[in-house]
Amino acid sequence: MILAANIMIGLVALLHIFFLVLEMFLWDKPFGLKIFHLTPEFAKASKSLAANQGLYNGFLAAGLIWGLCFGTAGRDVKLFFLVCVIVAGLYGAYTVGRKILFVQAIPAIIALTLLLVS
Repeated sequence: MILAANIMIGLVALLHIFFLVLEMFLWDKPFGLKIFHLTPEFAKASKSLAANQGLYNGFLAAGLIWGLCFGTAGRDVKLFFLVCVIVAGLYGAYTVGRKILFVQAIPAIIALTLLLVS
């Protein structure tokens, strides 16, 4: 079960690296405009805010990867960062849109559940 948990945690970390790239580097590019349904004007005006948000996603990914590097000794680190991802996902779903619940919170909830039962 720990292998399944670690695989899921790795997937959550990869998602957050993807979010980092989207928000920090692709926000005002055609792919970012399409993904986030932005106008070029809004993307330009909000680019620094998105980059900041992307950086936070990178820290979440780094924390999960850090926990994975410790193996079973990193359980508490993985637990902490998964809870951070879940809280961020729930807040984002509440304040921005339900899609964030499915893209961010639910994968982390699955990973956390697997971690807790392993």
